[in-house]
Amino acid sequence: MMKMCATCGTAYAEPLPQRCKVCEDERQWVPASGQQWTDFASVTGSHQNKWQRLEEGLLSIKTVPNFAIGQRALLLRSGGGNILWDCIANLDPATVELIHAIGSISAIAISHPHYYTTMQAWAAEFNAPIFLHADDQEWVMRDSEAIQFWQGDLLPLNDEVDIVRLGGHFAGGCVLHWKANGGVLLAGDIIQVTPGKDAVSFMWSYPNMLPLPAATVGDLLHRCEALDFSRLYGAFEGQDVAQAAKDVVMRSGARYLRCLE
Repeated sequence: MMKMCATCGTAYAEPLPQRCKVCEDERQWVPASGQQWTDFASVTGSHQNKWQRLEEGLLSIKTVPNFAIGQRALLLRSGGGNILWDCIANLDPATVELIHAIGSISAIAISHPHYYTTMQAWAAEFNAPIFLHADDQEWVMRDSEAIQFWQGDLLPLNDEVDIVRLGGHFAGGCVLHWKANGGVLLAGDIIQVTPGKDAVSFMWSYPNMLPLPAATVGDLLHRCEALDFSRLYGAFEGQDVAQAAKDVVMRSGARYLRCLE
């Protein structure tokens, strides 16, 4: 039975370590009460996934009640096949049935290690490859034949969709660029949407409030400048920039660099 960390949702091979390597890292956290483990069956038996249509061709999948970090996965229905962007630990029976009913999944792509969760189970259920950046290979805690590590800054998945490495939060931190319909960026929290939805920010660690250096943010902005997008969807429910998203990212980046000065 697949075991996972209850704090971040990362799936582990047995025997389990004493503590979760992902949570021990400076970008995550271990509860004051100590390391806690759970298993796949317990999560799927006590949680459900809520679906939301964000726009035509883009669906959000969010676990309720909240589990682990609490991010959402996004299901992009591109002309080249359905792509799961980021992952959540809960793969309940209703989610399995719904995804099969709309044509399954042709690929899984994940922004960074905090959202790897139970990607192995998703890949096995839908017979889909998982594309992870090689710079983050050390954070895979459970092997799978479905995992394909890629290198460089750009990986096309089909004519409409590219994975783009921006770095920042993790060395292999990526966004998904959907080039149709005016351009959309699925950003995970490589780019974090702020509460007003009119700005974004960039961090080394969000829970521990550790910033990124100016050079790293500058490089990230340079990569964003090469992309065309008007809308941006972040890692968490409601983190959506509905218009002029590229201007928001570039303006916010300039403000961030001014603050560091």
